[in-house]
Order: sequence, then C-alpha cells, then structure tokens
Amino acid sequence: MIKERLAELVEEASDGALTAPEALSATVPLSALGLTSVGQMRLIDAIETEFGVEVDLTEQGLELLDDLDRLATHLEAR
Repeated sequence: MIKERLAELVEEASDGALTAPEALSATVPLSALGLTSVGQMRLIDAIETEFGVEVDLTEQGLELLDDLDRLATHLEAR
C-alpha cells in the first residue's frame, strides 16, 4: 500500500511525466525515467507531509528516491 501511494506521489511530483504504473514497474532508477531534480524536491515535500518523516538530503537519502521498493521499505521501518 505504501509503495502504491509513493507511486502516486511520484506521478504528482513529476506533473505526470512519470506515471504511477511506470514508477511501480520501474527496473531502472526513477531519475532515468524522467524524475527530475525539481520532481525529487517536490516528492520529498510530499513524503514529508504525507508520512510525517524527514527525508535525509544526503546522497544516501536521495538515492532512496530513485527506488520505490527501497523507499517503501525504509518508510515501513519507521
């Protein structure tokens, strides 16, 4: 369920350039599919608002944004 919601947030953050189904089925980093740095920042804001967590802006934290499976697992562990 978290992964599906994250995919919806990716679609919103990318203004539809990357759809939720594309994000869910991605086998490459989301940035390679068109999630821009602006989209990443919008996604961070959405995640922080939706899930009440702070996204780490280190390289490791930003890498989580490229992989919905890892990001969902990270959020579920919190």
